[in-house]
Order: sequence, then C-alpha cells, then structure tokens
Amino acid sequence: MKSLRVNIPSREYNIYIENGLLNRCGELISEIFGGEKIAVVTDSNVFPLYANTVEESLEKSGFNVTVITVPAGEKSKSHKYLGFLYDELLKFGITRTDLIVALGGGVVGDLTGYAAASLLRGIPFVQIPTTLLAQVDSSVGGKVAVNLPQGKNLVGAFYQPKLVIIDPLCLKTLSPRVLSDGMAEVIKYGAIADEKLFETLENVRDTDDLFEKLGGIIYECCDIKRRVVEEDEHDTGGRMVLNFGHTFGHAIEKKYNYETYTHGEAVGAGMVMACGFGEKIGLTPQGTALRMTDILKKYDLPTEIEIGKDELTQAMAVDKKGDGSMISLILLGKIGRAVIKKFAKDEVRGI
Repeated sequence: MKSLRVNIPSREYNIYIENGLLNRCGELISEIFGGEKIAVVTDSNVFPLYANTVEESLEKSGFNVTVITVPAGEKSKSHKYLGFLYDELLKFGITRTDLIVALGGGVVGDLTGYAAASLLRGIPFVQIPTTLLAQVDSSVGGKVAVNLPQGKNLVGAFYQPKLVIIDPLCLKTLSPRVLSDGMAEVIKYGAIADEKLFETLENVRDTDDLFEKLGGIIYECCDIKRRVVEEDEHDTGGRMVLNFGHTFGHAIEKKYNYETYTHGEAVGAGMVMACGFGEKIGLTPQGTALRMTDILKKYDLPTEIEIGKDELTQAMAVDKKGDGSMISLILLGKIGRAVIKKFAKDEVRGI
C-alpha cells in the first residue's frame, strides 16, 4: 500500500492508495476514529456501486452506520442539498464525537466536507474519492464548498479530512467521459509542477496502458498537492498554482450553467487559454498552447469553448483569486513550472 502524510500543524493525516482498499475502509478508519456513529454521504451514481461495500466494512469494524444519498451532479453542490444533509445528519443523532464519510466524486466531497465543517461547528470527516478528479485533486487539501448562482465555490471553508482512502479500482466503473474529466486535473499537475509526469501522459499508448500506470500517477499528483498545501494551506500564496486553467474554466462552467461541460472539460479549455495568454505576453514559450492542445485531444478533452469577453470579465469579478481591480492568473514559465502573475482585470479582457 502506498501512503503519503500531509503535515499541516495540528491537522496531520494520511493518504492511502491501493487497489481493493474500499474493502478495508472500516479497518483503516478504526485506526483514527474511536467513536460510535458514522454517516456515509454518497450520490445516486455511486450508491449502487460502492455504498454496500463501504457500509459492510464499517459495520464489520463495529460502527453504527447510516447512508445518505444526494442526486448525482454539480447541482447537488448547493444550499438546498446542504440543508438536506444537515437534516439527515441530525436525524441520525450525529454529534461532534462522531464521523462523516464522503464517498464519491468532487461534488460529494466538497458538499460533505462543508457540511462537516459547519454543522455543530465541526465534525470529523474522511474522504473516500471514487473519481479520478477527486482522487488526484479535490479530496486532498481541505477545500470544501458549495456553489452560489453568482459563481462556483463561493461559500466554503478550509477543513482538512482525518484520512483519505483511495482505491484506483473504483476508476474501472467510470464512463470514458468522467475518466477524461479527471485527466484534465492530472495534466494540470504535470503542467504546473512536473514535466516528467507531463511527458509520461503524452506517451501513454492506450487506456490499458493508462490503467497500468494510474496508481503511480495518482500518487505523484497527490504528492504534488501535498507539498503545495503544506506550504500554503489557505490559498493566499503558492497554493494558487493549483488553479491553473481554473479562472477561465469556472467562467465557462458558469456560462453553461454547469450542465454542458464537466469541470475537467472547462479547465482543459481554460489551460489552453492560459497558455495562449502567456505566449501573447511573452512569458510562456511559443508552442506551449499547441502542446497543451495535443495532450488534451489525446484524452478526448475539448481545447476550445466559446465564451464572450464580457462573460469572462463578470466571472473574474467574483473570482476568489481577485483582489479589488486585480486578478492573479496562473500561467506557465514552461511545462512543469507555474507562475503567479497579477493583472488588472481589464488587461485580460482581450484573451
């Protein structure tokens, strides 16, 4: 079993990565939790696939378990379903000495994590991510949130999990589109911090070859995120590099009402936009946008999505990386090295 230790003062926790780990989640959780009740939150897609396995493992370890299910999709990451979770958790009689488990992708992890952070002023929680996007990105680092009509992740907190359990075999049940969605975040990690990882992704032969390498790829991505988060837990400095492509991607998601494009698809197009802008101002080497376009196409991700300049400007007005009239954009000095640069928001209207 591969493991990583996230060392944030007073909030240290382990990330475990191994095929078949879902069957041992009760054993692993019992090592860090000695309470009685565990509420498992999942969605309508994951429930029939993995909820029973997790529930049985937890009950075998002696826990009193309930499973709460929300509809699959980005629209569950809302105050409506946050209120639903509060109601269900309180019906279960949950206390601050109990535990919540997020079993699912990024939406479930973010929604559940924010419910855990805010209910009773904080209930411990564990992440069991079942999508590639969640395994390499959203389950690690403690960012939890829900969306508002004005934008994505505008209500949230920094609330670290007690444990992250990653079973790469869960990815075998993903649709090709959802797998590609996660690959956008994997590509992002190579682009911002590890050119060798980027080259590995460029040289993957086919889906079978990708699955053979996925355990190591997930480990590398989690290790990059671990290092970044340890240096900047609250996203005020270096952690912003993790948002490469996201300023543009979030604007795309909002324009299309979180329905037409997945998060990874929007971020993929956003990374091409960021590379193009970096080339335009002379920061990013010429040809980087083309290289980014080629790798996104390899993993069936869109490379260009229509969005108007006014829509982009409006989205940046509420972007969390904004500071008054300025916006911090994440650009590339080259593949494998991200650069944070501040611009007046009007300066990026011409992207």
